[in-house]
Amino acid sequence: MTELRWLDPDSLDFPPASQALSDPNGLLAVGGDLDPDRLIAAYRQGIFPWYEEGQPLLWWSPDPRTVVRPSSVHLSRSMRKFLRKTDFAVTFDRCFPAVIQACAAPRDYTDDTWITPAMQQSYTELHRRGQAHSVEVWQGSELVGGLYGVGLGQVFFGESMFSRRSNASKTAFIALAGRLQQLGCQLIDCQMPTDHLESLGAQQLSRAAFTSSVQHLSSAPDCWSVPDSPSHIEAMPAASILESFTTGGAT
Repeated sequence: MTELRWLDPDSLDFPPASQALSDPNGLLAVGGDLDPDRLIAAYRQGIFPWYEEGQPLLWWSPDPRTVVRPSSVHLSRSMRKFLRKTDFAVTFDRCFPAVIQACAAPRDYTDDTWITPAMQQSYTELHRRGQAHSVEVWQGSELVGGLYGVGLGQVFFGESMFSRRSNASKTAFIALAGRLQQLGCQLIDCQMPTDHLESLGAQQLSRAAFTSSVQHLSSAPDCWSVPDSPSHIEAMPAASILESFTTGGAT
């Protein structure tokens, strides 16, 4: 039986993702800290932190892994109609702290959150370093939806999303996928499956296939650092998102 490894606080090393437990699925290691360098080392190996306040810091690499390929995002007929008619507008990296705070807020179904104050602080530092990014959805001057995650090379590691209006988080995800598709980004890591993601074209990769892809793609030139990256785009009406999918492979 595989035993959980306690991380050395003075080292950024992780055990191989292949050593993760099958029950609970993907639990790999305990301890360490949320130092930004440790987070980046984890993501490059297909590992992410997930724990609740009061628990020790837990590190995961589930098998299989839920991913979306930006070029294969599915837009339903009803979602296309919604985007054409809505008054939503979308920005990138406009207000990262507000997005992560909204993602950490209590949900209708629970008051618990895994986005602890310490985690918010660490990801905000990654944002300051240009390695964590946000998508914001606006209705007038009100922030009504969004998401955040980590961008490395040609991979975006999604962390969380929120919605205060119907379809707001879907709009954020579709906007992200559209821009990343145009920039040649090949993979969005969604960690675990949900009906929401499956409706957008999510698929499952084995842990071995996922970690192999991530190790290669995360070392590629960073799609967020080019002049036409999402971070350099002004606010755009939601309807313009559809232009990203007229010539690509998304359906």
